Amino acid sequence: MIKGIYETHIQVSNLEDAIQFYTQVLGLTIGQLDEARRIAFLYMPGGNKTSMLGLWEQTHDLQTRHFAFHCDKDFILHGATEFLQQNNRHPYNFLNDRSSQPMVFCWMPALAIYFDDPDGNQLEFLALLGGESRADLGVLSYADWLRHTTTA
Repeated sequence: MIKGIYETHIQVSNLEDAIQFYTQVLGLTIGQLDEARRIAFLYMPGGNKTSMLGLWEQTHDLQTRHFAFHCDKDFILHGATEFLQQNNRHPYNFLNDRSSQPMVFCWMPALAIYFDDPDGNQLEFLALLGGESRADLGVLSYADWLRHTTTA
């Protein structure tokens, strides 16, 4: 019956600035722009129109949210930090301990790195990893995850 989440929506302080960030930096494409209501609907990269992000301009009482972009593991390990820094975004890990090294959520398992959009919404690049769930390990560096899973 349910196949996944098709769309999610966030509030932004300036619709044009948000559209610029999500299209020019992250590569989403405009599906629909409703100037009268100050809403934009953006499709995820890839052109298959299977998921969408809604941007709603809110000039007061802005509420920030969190969501994750599904990505390739190699991008997270070998390009995400540099990509974010080149686009004036500060990457940080789940522990927010001043490290920009991705971490593994062992219960999934998934590799992730975080960053904020210009309005403070917490975004995440996430890649599902193969192997069994190891909730007992908590959240680890990728190197520690590999040590635990290759010796188990």
